[in-house]
Amino acid sequence: MELRWNNLTPYLQQLANGNTEPLSAYVYDLEALRLHATHIVRSLPPSYELFYAIKANSDLPILETLAPIVHGFEVSSGGELSWISQNFPEQDVIFSGPGKTDGELLLAVKSNTGAIHVESMGELQRLAMIAKSENRVVSILLRINLQLQKLSSTTLMMGGGPTPFGIAADQLPTCIEWLRAHPELNMQGFHLHLLSHQLNAAAHLEILEAYLLQAREWAREYDIKIDHINVGGGIGINYREPDNQFDWEQFATGLRRLAQLYVDGPRLRFECGRYITSACGYYVMQAIDIKQAFGKTYLVARGGTHQFRTPYAQGHSHPFRIISIEQWPYPFSRPQIESQEVTIVGQLCTPKDVLAYDAKVEKVRSNDLVVFPFAGAYAWHISHHDFLRHPHPEHHYLPVGT
Repeated sequence: MELRWNNLTPYLQQLANGNTEPLSAYVYDLEALRLHATHIVRSLPPSYELFYAIKANSDLPILETLAPIVHGFEVSSGGELSWISQNFPEQDVIFSGPGKTDGELLLAVKSNTGAIHVESMGELQRLAMIAKSENRVVSILLRINLQLQKLSSTTLMMGGGPTPFGIAADQLPTCIEWLRAHPELNMQGFHLHLLSHQLNAAAHLEILEAYLLQAREWAREYDIKIDHINVGGGIGINYREPDNQFDWEQFATGLRRLAQLYVDGPRLRFECGRYITSACGYYVMQAIDIKQAFGKTYLVARGGTHQFRTPYAQGHSHPFRIISIEQWPYPFSRPQIESQEVTIVGQLCTPKDVLAYDAKVEKVRSNDLVVFPFAGAYAWHISHHDFLRHPHPEHHYLPVGT
């Protein structure tokens, strides 16, 4: 997960110097993305698969870079399914997420989606009716909300207690019995995804082993064959301590151990999003103004949380780097600060438009660039783009091979 600042800095300086307006932009390093995704896939055991969860970032150049590398795409809406069907008709697709409408389920059935992850008994019944009306046998996984002893908690829990996701484990016997009478649905296994933002590789391995043990118990108890378990994504990005990221090498070593211990068990399928694309993206803001108020220093920059919602959504002060721009188009002196703490804000009419706070900077001047790394996932795609009708940021893609 390499941040290639040496490649990026001259490119951003050229962008800023070529603009007549202050710059706000997303820049994606597609070569870094290719290298990162390739390394992840190659380090997986042979029976384990990586799907990319496109909700993290569904930009076409991102998907085109990943399509030859990953085993398929995971979608969570009819819109995402249509996007993939239109642009990658040969790609293996899985469809998960709560609240699927009949129209979305019908689209998935007609699109020959590889597997539909069912979230409730009601969804199971509706899907069976649609499959029967289309004279299809549809492959499914049951998403189960499973309670595990000693489940390590993260900042985003998807299961293990009351949540809107999945089928509570105590309802599984009813689902299994119902499926025996409905051959139009072919249950291939389970979707078990209890948490996201996992930063501890050892803890995540413990959860995956608990999934495998539980699947073995269910297979024996219900006399069913389990082809694979979808374990979601769940691997996080450490925005607060960017030098202390999830230890993928430790994790990959542990996965190889699990594959050997459970050689007769089901395959594992990952559907990572944030961990795949976050480090390939950068959000760039150009400083408009620097000012002091009651002992605090604020840097006001082009853009804001309506373009880059990640810091507000995650509740952190986002790491950043200052890139110098020598151009200064005004006849008066240039505002600047040195060796001070600064809070970086955008252009919105709200005090919540904060991207970084009380961060020490060596030097920054009006017209310099503030560059936020780890902006390749759940950034532009979760932002409230049209608040105040500000223009959208530019989007640039450093091509594969650069």
